[in-house]
Amino acid sequence: MLHTFAKLIRTTTTLSKSKLLHHHKTLTTTTTTTSKDEYFAAIQHVANIVRRDFYLERTLNKLRITITPELVFRVLRACSSSPIESLRFFNWAQSLHHHPPYTPTSVEFEEIVTILANSNNYQTMWSIIHQMTHHHHLSLSPSAVSSLIESYGRHRHIDQSVQLFNKCKIFNCPQNLQLYNSLLFALCESKLFHAAYALIRRMLRKGISPDKHTYALLVNAWCSSGKMREAQQFLKEMSDKGFTPPVRGRDLLIEGLLNAGYIESAKGMVRKMVKEGIIPDVGTFNALMESICKCGEDEVKFCIELYHELCKLGMVPDVNTYKILVPAVSKIGFMDEAFRLLNNFSEEGNRPFPSLYAPVMKALFKRGQFDDAFCFFADMKVKGHPPNRPLYTMLITMCGRGGRFVDAANYLFEMTEIGFVPISRCFDMVTDGLKNCGKHDLAKRVQQLEVSIRGV
Repeated sequence: MLHTFAKLIRTTTTLSKSKLLHHHKTLTTTTTTTSKDEYFAAIQHVANIVRRDFYLERTLNKLRITITPELVFRVLRACSSSPIESLRFFNWAQSLHHHPPYTPTSVEFEEIVTILANSNNYQTMWSIIHQMTHHHHLSLSPSAVSSLIESYGRHRHIDQSVQLFNKCKIFNCPQNLQLYNSLLFALCESKLFHAAYALIRRMLRKGISPDKHTYALLVNAWCSSGKMREAQQFLKEMSDKGFTPPVRGRDLLIEGLLNAGYIESAKGMVRKMVKEGIIPDVGTFNALMESICKCGEDEVKFCIELYHELCKLGMVPDVNTYKILVPAVSKIGFMDEAFRLLNNFSEEGNRPFPSLYAPVMKALFKRGQFDDAFCFFADMKVKGHPPNRPLYTMLITMCGRGGRFVDAANYLFEMTEIGFVPISRCFDMVTDGLKNCGKHDLAKRVQQLEVSIRGV
């Protein structure tokens, strides 16, 4: 495969700039599938060289490629886990022997800065920032400065976070809500709660109103340290000052407990809200469901009971609610409940999508209810969104495991008629299965289909 990629890159002199695509902000959808595949294969090949070749500059010099901002950005993104190699590639791209010469834009500049910051290479990062700002007159955007503040915080360099926040004006970045939230994150990462609270008071004095993220950062930090009382007191004090959070304080506390791993405490708070007739935010409910559905059959039962209780109180589930509950109940074999949830989803005006009804089909297959699964699939093709390639792959695989090789072959032909290419494993499994059960003519047709698709 690498030989094929290398051959592709060596022939890129015939590719114009349009073949290597324009800057990602002006990327159009008129490129054919084949040329896109070739382009991304070329990017992957360059990225492999950057990550693995000790003499990457020498190897890259042998490739006749047009260096564009789009190409540099995508290679940097693909090599984000290799900071030193990414920097070497970025410097190579700026070398003078390229025709036409490559000039960095703010997008690649911010990407390499972020890569170096995330890997704790701050000295090199500042050298790049100095080089780019003085020689190319580029500047960091507020979102990039925000990312650097958070990176310092993650590495417990709180002094540098504060210094960068105070010096953000040299990048022409105003101290807006985004930067305040980033510094608040850095303070919370170092457990400096009193300093974080002082920062919020400073925000209020500056006339900057906190948003949900602001509240959630501090509440999550309090809860992760087991300081529930402080979190509740903070929310109450902010409410007394007239700064009510965008969602109820209890919802923030529940999410904070979940993020800190205190699942039982979060469940207890939700039970108390239900007894009082209070409906939690649907996002909070989804977060709770996602956390506890992984803990076994009893917890899934609790989720279903809570779902029905809250629906009676007036909660309106969203798509994410069903994306969590339907696979969970299907996995433990509650098929009636899975169909009931899908029916509720449809009655709300939605069309089931493949990742929603695939778990139900898989559960039916595992129970040996192949005919029911086939009828359900036929129904979903009419009432839901069209099936995708992963769904057909799962369908063929489950048929093969159950010895239903004729059905597997039929679905193999069906997916190719739609335009999906089956994976090699599906062809091999169906062909071998048909031969073993005496269906040699059908096995030959499957082999002919594979040859016509793959040309092998």
